[in-house]
Amino acid sequence: MTNVAITGASGAVGREAIEALSAGGMSLTLFSHSETEDLETTPIEITDREAVFDALEGQDVLIHLAANPDPRAEWDAVSGPNVEGLYNVYAAAVENDLERVVFASSNHAVNMANTVSPIRPESTVGRPDVVRPDEPPDPDTYYGVTKVFGEALGTYYAKRHGLDVVNLRIGWLLTREELRQECADRDGPGERFARAMWLSPEDCRRLIEAATSTTLERTPATAHGISANSERFLSLSETMLELGYRPQDDAESVLEDGENSRSGLETE
Repeated sequence: MTNVAITGASGAVGREAIEALSAGGMSLTLFSHSETEDLETTPIEITDREAVFDALEGQDVLIHLAANPDPRAEWDAVSGPNVEGLYNVYAAAVENDLERVVFASSNHAVNMANTVSPIRPESTVGRPDVVRPDEPPDPDTYYGVTKVFGEALGTYYAKRHGLDVVNLRIGWLLTREELRQECADRDGPGERFARAMWLSPEDCRRLIEAATSTTLERTPATAHGISANSERFLSLSETMLELGYRPQDDAESVLEDGENSRSGLETE
């Protein structure tokens, strides 16, 4: 049985990871920043190096989701968990002979050229450039900079220590209703971002399962984690080829279904 540790387990992506892996013959150990009433996790502060080293003892795979996720955070707010904490995680992974680290990177590591303004990271220009995983990073915020650092650190540990590393540039995990609401509340650039970056809960599970269990032909593997959105500009070809990821949802279809449902109600 594969022992899988999940940091940030109480977050939205963490909960989908638990759902994805619970029935797959894996033993899950869950960590979060603080205790939650509805989920049994072990509290951990990832900036505490000794605690992280102890936590990963006996594990085979780490899905590292713990971070400050705020794209508008200042440097002092992200440098601890997203930089120092990540170093602790990789150092502990090698010390404890883990086989693989799945690192939650972000679309914000490569999003600057396609934003309408540097102060609006969650926006998209009318005709965005296609972004492929092997192109140079282009962070749009300090948060994005820490994700670039994380990908670089993973590259070092993959090549220096032979660790399997998957850098997942995760989009925007929303339920269908949350997606409809976000698009209704946003202006054009904001709606384009939501349509391009949407990751459905079901596709999130498919993504995590693939990143955790697929045999890698090369390490590190950097992959975009979004649904099969018609208006995406993050390339999914590499994720599908390298991880066997098969997304099944599309933001446009969800939004069209919502419009059709409202139109039907209006005509009754």
